[in-house]
Amino acid sequence: MEPSAEYFLNLIKRSRRGKFKIYIGMSAGVGKTYRMLQEAHALLRNGIDIRIGYVETHNRPETAVLVDGLPVVPRRRIFYRGKELEEMDTQAVLNLRPEVVIVDELAHTNVPGSKNEKRWQDVLEILQAGISVISAVNIQHLESLNDDVRQITGIEVTERVPGRVLSEADEVVNIDLTADELITRLREGKIYDSAKVETALRNFFQPEKILQLRELALREVAAQVERKIETELPPDTQLRAERFMACVDTHHEEARKIIRKTARLASYYNAHWLALYVQTDREDVNRINLAAQRHLLNNLQLAAEMGAEVVRIRSNRVAQTIADTAVQRGVTTICMGKPRIGLWEVVANTDLFRNLLRRLTDRQRKKSGPANPLLSSSVAKVLRCLKVQSGSWRHQALA
Repeated sequence: MEPSAEYFLNLIKRSRRGKFKIYIGMSAGVGKTYRMLQEAHALLRNGIDIRIGYVETHNRPETAVLVDGLPVVPRRRIFYRGKELEEMDTQAVLNLRPEVVIVDELAHTNVPGSKNEKRWQDVLEILQAGISVISAVNIQHLESLNDDVRQITGIEVTERVPGRVLSEADEVVNIDLTADELITRLREGKIYDSAKVETALRNFFQPEKILQLRELALREVAAQVERKIETELPPDTQLRAERFMACVDTHHEEARKIIRKTARLASYYNAHWLALYVQTDREDVNRINLAAQRHLLNNLQLAAEMGAEVVRIRSNRVAQTIADTAVQRGVTTICMGKPRIGLWEVVANTDLFRNLLRRLTDRQRKKSGPANPLLSSSVAKVLRCLKVQSGSWRHQALA
C-alpha cells in the first residue's frame, strides 16, 4: 500500500476508534486516580456520558470521595478458589456504550477464566467499539522498562503493559511530584496504611529510587509527545522512517534484554521493528533441550506482544542472513549482542561481526550509482554503537 493511502486508512481507523488517554506516574500515590476522577466530574458537568468501569481508591479518603456522583458500571463477581473476586464487567461497558469510561489499573491481571488475560486487552476491546477510555499506569509496569526498573528498585514487576499499548494513546499525561512531596504524602498516610509506611520508606520509597523512576516517567512522556508530533504530520513531511531489527538466539536472558531495549527504541521513534531468529543446525530442536526451546518461544511471543514482526529463518550463514534480511526489510538499525571484548577486537576477531560488516559493505560496493543510505546507516551504527557488557554474548540495543 502506498504511504499516502496507508496514512489515510490509519486516519479512518482512528476516527472510528475511541480516544485513549493515559495518566502515567513514577509510583503509587502521585495522584493518577484522583486526577482521572476530577476529569470525570468535569466531563459529566459538560454533558458527557461518562461511567466508571473500574476504579481502585486504595481506601484513600480524598480519592474515594470523588467517586460519589459518578455513574458506575457494576463490577462482575467471580468465584475463584473459594473466594469471591471482582473484575471490571467489560461486556456491560460494551452494552451500555457510554461516550467515555474510566478504567484504572491498566496493568492488572484478570482473574483466570476471564475473556481477556489482561485489563489492557479489555481496554483495547472497548476502544475498538468506539468508546473512549481514560486509564492510569505506573512507569514500572511498562514492559520495555522492566530491566531498568529492576535495576533501580531490585523488584521484578510481574504485571506489565506492552509499549505498543502506550503508543496507542492519543494523550499521555505525567502526574509528577518531587521525591520530598511523595514521601511526605506517604508519611501522612495518604498512600498506605500507617503500619506499612516504615517498610515502604526502607524499600521502594527511597529518594534516590524515586528520582530515577521520575526520570523514566518524564522521558517516556517526552517520547510520547515526540511520537504524536511525528504521526500527526502529513506523510510528505515525514523524515526518514527508522526500522529496527533485534537479532535473538537461544540465550534467553540476553534475548529478553535486547527485545525490550529494541521495543523501547522502536517506541521512541514510532518505528516498525522485527525480531529475527536465525536457527542454525546447532540450534535444531533435536539438539537443544526443552527448557531452551521453551525460553525461545516465550521470548518470540514477548517480542510479538511488544509489537514486533517475528521472523524465523533456518540458515547456517548467520551474518549473510542478517545482512540479507536487513536489506530486504529496509532496516536502519540492527540490534544485536556482542562479545565481552573491546570494540576493535570485536571487529577484528569476531567472525559474526566481521562477516556481517563485510556483507553489508559488499552489498554497498556492488550497487551502482549513489551510496545506499540504508546500508551506510546500518554499517555505521554497528561500528559506532557497540558497547562493552559482561557476559559472553550480552545482547544490547544499538542506537
